[in-house]
Amino acid sequence: MLHTSMVYVDQVIAQLRQNDARYRQLLKQLPVAIFTLDAQGIIIDYNEEATVIWGKSPGVGTTYWRDIYHSFYLLDGSTLHEADHPTALALQGVVAENGKNLIIQNTVGERRQVKLYPRVFYNAQGERGGVMVMIIDFTGILKSEMELEESEQQLQQLAANLQFTVETRTNELERKNLALKLSEERYHKMIEEVEDYAILLLDKDGYIMNWNRGAEKIKGYSEEEIVGKHFRVFYLPHDLEKNVPGRLINEARITGKAIHEGWRKRKDGSTFWGSVVLTALHNDLGEIIGFTKVTRDLTERKTAEDKLNLYARELEGQNRELQQFAYAAAHDMKEPLRKIQFYISAISNSPNVSLPQKEQYFLERTIDAAVRMQGLIEDLLAYTRISSEESQFEPVDLQLIMREVVSLHQENIQKVGATVRYSGLPTVRGIRFQLRQLLDNLVGNSLKYHNETAAPHVEISSEQVLLKDENQIEQPFYKITVADNGIGFDPIHREKIFVMFERLHGREQYPGTGIGLAICKKIVQNHFGFIQATGKLGEGAEFTVFLPAVGK
Repeated sequence: MLHTSMVYVDQVIAQLRQNDARYRQLLKQLPVAIFTLDAQGIIIDYNEEATVIWGKSPGVGTTYWRDIYHSFYLLDGSTLHEADHPTALALQGVVAENGKNLIIQNTVGERRQVKLYPRVFYNAQGERGGVMVMIIDFTGILKSEMELEESEQQLQQLAANLQFTVETRTNELERKNLALKLSEERYHKMIEEVEDYAILLLDKDGYIMNWNRGAEKIKGYSEEEIVGKHFRVFYLPHDLEKNVPGRLINEARITGKAIHEGWRKRKDGSTFWGSVVLTALHNDLGEIIGFTKVTRDLTERKTAEDKLNLYARELEGQNRELQQFAYAAAHDMKEPLRKIQFYISAISNSPNVSLPQKEQYFLERTIDAAVRMQGLIEDLLAYTRISSEESQFEPVDLQLIMREVVSLHQENIQKVGATVRYSGLPTVRGIRFQLRQLLDNLVGNSLKYHNETAAPHVEISSEQVLLKDENQIEQPFYKITVADNGIGFDPIHREKIFVMFERLHGREQYPGTGIGLAICKKIVQNHFGFIQATGKLGEGAEFTVFLPAVGK
């Protein structure tokens, strides 16, 4: 009889450990931060999301809860004293404000806006055993996912239902039974009460074993209607043809997790855009015993993204039409302008025409205006051509291109006594004629705006650098610098000089249309780079071009 009782005890303890492991594994995978303190405020358990907020992993059984933070602040910026913290109040048995808004600064200096939900739990004797705390981090949500503002309010219900199993003595059968029942009850409450996440427990073949309130809200099925069915029931016919449910199960089985977004089907036949995370559950032997499936309804975000993409395509089409119109208009103006220049030149150069001094002055001004108009039309045609160019990229040796540019400007270089030096320019992937025009414009700019009191000197150099992209990943770029000792410019105009038709100097002193640097900027953008300008009045200017070292 004693032997039978001991076997029963061993079975119960084994069942307790298996269920407790499954329970803890599921909690650690939830997308909210949770940690547990004993009655003295020492951390005895926590999940991965909590370490993200804290900035480090504490020592279980050794770290006091206050030591994982640097400071606490209220939303108005005032400091919150430790004694008034909801966690400290809960450790004293005081019912703290539910969902307290705080700003915490962790040990690595990060500040996060969070809400705290502390709950006291009791042991089998009814004594206060410790405190469970849930933290909802709203820092990233407020910046990038406005649709989760409603989720924040509804997730408050999660705090009222979460309970955790405290450490119990394994040699006491009564305590083990109580802990087993309590663990199962807390697990079901936790899953059941979350409304903004559909949380499902699947068996190892994908059949639904558990159904929470969030799943009923999002998918429309009651628990009685759906438990026992395969989760493929939520997928549309084209996904079923591609065996998306089966591929997700296999991916989670092999890698431990599968993530997918797509249109899903509700009970009433309507669809929603779902973001799914499928996670494999393992026993102590590493064998898969099932899967958790967490789904979020992101229909509003998907709709907004689709509208934005549609607007971008429409804008791109309108921009293309505008470029075509500008090109056609500029091209059509060339012929009448050519005739105007011809007739004016005929009058001005005719030996039979003798005009009074005033009329001759007006005629010369008209000829000058026609020449400027011709230059403007040519620059506009060049700009629209660059904007609409779809040439294939190829390796372009900038050293050879620079040699052509210097040869092109040789007459002007000798005229002003300039020195142009260049060496070590790289080979990049790009459009040859555009890169030639880029260097031609920059060198021509340096020669045009030279300082009358000193011999012009233009230096073109290059080096390879690493720059971080929008994801903070370092990418290799060629940094090409064109520096001169010319008249320079006021640094406050470093952005203005790249705007079309903007001029810093009078046309009489320095001829031009004000489009050259705008063309440079467009060429660099076409090559997935960027251009910067620095200068100082009377001391020179420096233009820096950054081009990807790896071809697009």
